[in-house]
Amino acid sequence: MFIQLALGTLLLLLSIIIAGISYWLMEIGLMRLRPWLTRTPHRPKLILVLCVAAVWILGQMTAGVWMWAFALFGLGVFDTMELSVYFSLVSFTTLGFGDVLLPIEWRLLGGLAAANGLLNIGLVTALLVEALRQIRLQQLAVLKQET
Repeated sequence: MFIQLALGTLLLLLSIIIAGISYWLMEIGLMRLRPWLTRTPHRPKLILVLCVAAVWILGQMTAGVWMWAFALFGLGVFDTMELSVYFSLVSFTTLGFGDVLLPIEWRLLGGLAAANGLLNIGLVTALLVEALRQIRLQQLAVLKQET
C-alpha cells in the first residue's frame, strides 16, 4: 500500500511539474507575442490564442497520460503498452469504463491517476481562462488608449 501511495504521489508531482513548466513556456510565448496580440483586430487573435492554448494543453495532458502509462507498463501491471495507455487515458480523464482493471496489488494507482487527471484538468482550465482574460484586458487597455 505504501509503495503504491509513494509511487502515485511521485507521478502526481511529476505531472504537476510538467503542467507548471508547460504553462510557464506558454506564458513566455504569449508575452513575446503581446505587441502583436494587442494590435487590432483583436477577436481573431483571441480565438487563435484559444485554439493554440487548447492544443498546447492537450499536448501537456497527453504527456501526463503517457507518463502514467510508462509507469504502469514498467511495473509490469499490464502486458502491453497499448493496454497501459488505454487504462491511463480512461483513468486520467476520470471516465472509468471499468473494462480494464488494475490487479488488486496496484489498484490504488487507479484512484491516484484519476485524481491527477482531475487536478490537471482543473488547473489547466483555470490557467487558460486567466491567460485569455489577461490578453483581453490588455487589448481593451490598448483600445482605450487609442480613443
